[in-house]
Amino acid sequence: MAGLVLPILLATAPAMAETLRLTAMGDSLTQGYGLPAEQGFVPVLQGWLRNRGHDVEVLNAGVSGDTTAGGAARIGWTLSPPPDALIVALGGNDLLRGLDPADSRANLQSILRAAHDSGVPVLLAGLPAPGNYGPDFKRDFEAMYRDLAKEWDALLYPDFLGPIGDKAARGQSLADLMQDDRIHPNAEGVRQIVAAIGPEVEALLARAAAD
Repeated sequence: MAGLVLPILLATAPAMAETLRLTAMGDSLTQGYGLPAEQGFVPVLQGWLRNRGHDVEVLNAGVSGDTTAGGAARIGWTLSPPPDALIVALGGNDLLRGLDPADSRANLQSILRAAHDSGVPVLLAGLPAPGNYGPDFKRDFEAMYRDLAKEWDALLYPDFLGPIGDKAARGQSLADLMQDDRIHPNAEGVRQIVAAIGPEVEALLARAAAD
């Protein structure tokens, strides 16, 4: 009789939840440029999520210097095999180079289409454009994130560098948040970025778990 009990218990026991795989696709801001490995965006985000009880592995698909065109070129192998969820944080280098927002939009479109076709939910992280390229550029660049997120039912986080931008808008020094190049966040900057975007990443994981 005892020999029959164990199989029955095993058959009725709830399945163990598998660790979710979250890929963060981006440029040097995602890759962790200029920081010790453990202080970059990906490991800090993983630690933040795990501290809040999420069973998740965050994979680093950040490439320093990458543009949206580079992301579109490598989305195929980034999704092989497909992760459970994807953060797309590209466009900063397009801004630095003053690339046509229409081209950036087309590249992000390709990335989101590929993720959609693979059944991977996406959090699209944007950036505000500076005014030095003119009002049309600023309008078109910022609109592409909103429009594409809506078109592909992606979650939208409008400003990846939000805490840093907010402080700059108040006219305060960024020395405590930025590396000496004044382009990349330091360890404290990354910590604040993660704390700000973290709740949106949790919403992304909830979508992934529901699929």
